[in-house]
Amino acid sequence: MSGTTTAATALRRRAAGAGANRWVVLVVLCVSLLLVAVDATVLHVAVPAVTEDLKPGAIELLWIVDTYPLVCASLLILFGTLGDRVGRRRILLLGYALFGVASAVAAFAHNPQMLILARALLGVGGAMIMPATLSILRQVFPDRRERALAIGIWSAVAAVGAAVGPLLGGFLLEHFWWGSVFLVNIPLMLVSLPVGRLLLPESTGGRNGPWDVVGALMAAAGLFSSVLGVKRLGAGEDPLGVFTLVPLVLGAALLFFFVRRQGRRRHPLVDLRMFARPAFSTSVGCIVLAMLALVGLELIAAQYLQLVLGLSPLQTGLRLLPLTFAAMAAGLAGARMLRRFGPRRMVCFGFCLTAAAVVVLTAMGGEADTRLLLSGFVLLGFGLETTLFGAYESMLSEAPPAQAGGAAAIGETSYQLGAGIGIALLGSVMNAAYAPGLAQVPGVPAAASGAASHSLGEAYGVAAQLGGSAGVALRRAAQDSFVHGLHVTLLVSAGLLLLGAVMALRLPRVMHCEEAAVGLPAQREVERPRVSA
Repeated sequence: MSGTTTAATALRRRAAGAGANRWVVLVVLCVSLLLVAVDATVLHVAVPAVTEDLKPGAIELLWIVDTYPLVCASLLILFGTLGDRVGRRRILLLGYALFGVASAVAAFAHNPQMLILARALLGVGGAMIMPATLSILRQVFPDRRERALAIGIWSAVAAVGAAVGPLLGGFLLEHFWWGSVFLVNIPLMLVSLPVGRLLLPESTGGRNGPWDVVGALMAAAGLFSSVLGVKRLGAGEDPLGVFTLVPLVLGAALLFFFVRRQGRRRHPLVDLRMFARPAFSTSVGCIVLAMLALVGLELIAAQYLQLVLGLSPLQTGLRLLPLTFAAMAAGLAGARMLRRFGPRRMVCFGFCLTAAAVVVLTAMGGEADTRLLLSGFVLLGFGLETTLFGAYESMLSEAPPAQAGGAAAIGETSYQLGAGIGIALLGSVMNAAYAPGLAQVPGVPAAASGAASHSLGEAYGVAAQLGGSAGVALRRAAQDSFVHGLHVTLLVSAGLLLLGAVMALRLPRVMHCEEAAVGLPAQREVERPRVSA
C-alpha cells in the first residue's frame, strides 16, 4: 500500500473514531447486538409460565410470541434510513432507552394485552438498534481489513445471543418468575445508554432533501403484512385463507409501490441503484438463502431432539451448542479467510460446507447418534456463519458510507424475511412428507390417523388417548414418518444451499481493500458535534 493510501486510511480512522478507540466502540455495539439477539429467543422457554399466569387465548399467545419479530422486521428500513438523516448514534441511544422501558413494562405485565404492547415496543427498540450497530461499525472501521475483523466479531456475538437466549431463560425460570427474562435487559441498558452517549461518534449520511415519510410508512406496512403472511404460512395455515392471503397480497402490493415510488423520487428513502451492483444484490440473496436454511433446520432439529429422541428443552439447547460454538469460530476466523480466499470462494465454500453438513444429518434415525449429531452441527454452524459473514461484509462494503444505515437495514430485513420464509417453506415440505405415512396405520381409526397427521406432537397426544397396541403403533408410525420427513426436508435444504453456492459466483473474486466506488452521486459522511439523544 502506498504512503498516500496509508495516510488517507489513518485520516479516515481518526475522523471516524474521534473521541473513542474504535475497538471500544465495537464492544459497545456488540453489547447492543447481544441484548437484541437474546431477546429474540429468550421468551420461547417462558411461554408455558406466561400461559399459566396470564392465561392468554390462542390468538393472544401467538401475538405475544410473534409481535416482537414482526414489528422489528417491519421497521428496520424506516429507522435505518432515519438514522442516515438525523444521526445514527441518536437513533441507537433512543433505541436503548425504549428497549429498557419496554422491558420493564413486559416484566410486570398483568394481562396479555399489556405484554403484547410491551413486546411491540421491544420490536421498535430492536429496529432502532440493529441497523444502527452495523452502520456505525461501517463508519468507525473505514479500512476494509479491520472492518472484516469487526464484522466477524459482531456476527460471532449474534450467534452467542441466539444460543444464550433459551439457556438464560431456562436458568432464570428455575429461580424467578417469568418476568425476570425481561428484567435482565434493564441493568445492561442502564450501562449502555451513558457509555454509548459518551463513546459513540455521531454521523449522518449528509444527504439533502426531505425524508420520505410516506415511503417509510409504506415500507413498514408492506414488510409487516408480508412477514405476517409468511409466518402464518409457516404455522401451517391455509394459503388461500383470508388472514393469510390478504396480508401476502397487501404486503406485495405495498412493497411494489414502494419500489416504484423510490425510483421516481429525486431524494429516495433507499437508493435502489445499489441493487444494480452484482456484489450487493448477490449478498442480499445469499443472506436470504442462508437464513432460510438455518432457521428451518434449527426448528426441525429442535423438534427431532425433543420429540423423537425425548430430550428436555435444556438438553436440546445443550445439544445445539456445538452449532453455536462453530459459528463463533467461523466469525472470528472470517476476516482471515476473506483476505485469503476472497468473497466469491468464501461464500461458495460456506454454502457447500453447509450442504455437506445437511447431507450428513440425513443419517439421523430414531435412535441418538451423538457423534453424528456433533459432526453435523459443527459443520452446519461453521458453514452457515462463513456464508453469512462473507455476504454481510460484501454487502456493507459495497454500500456507500452515506447509505450505511439503509444498507444495514436491507441486510437485517433480508435476514428476517429469510428466517420467515425458511420456516414456511421447510415446514411445508416437512408436513407434506410427514402426513402420508399416517394415512393408514393398522389398527388405528381413520379419524385418529387424520388428527395425528397434523404434527408429531399431536400424534403423541392421540396415541396416548388410544392406548394399547393401537397407541403404540400410531406412535411408532408417527416417529418413522417424522424421520422420513426430516430426511426429505434436509435434501431440499441441500438443494437450496447448492443454489446459493451458484448464486455466490457473482461475488467479487478478491477482497478489494480500497473504499468502494459505487457509481452513485457523490456523498460523504458528515461528522456532527455530539448532541443529546
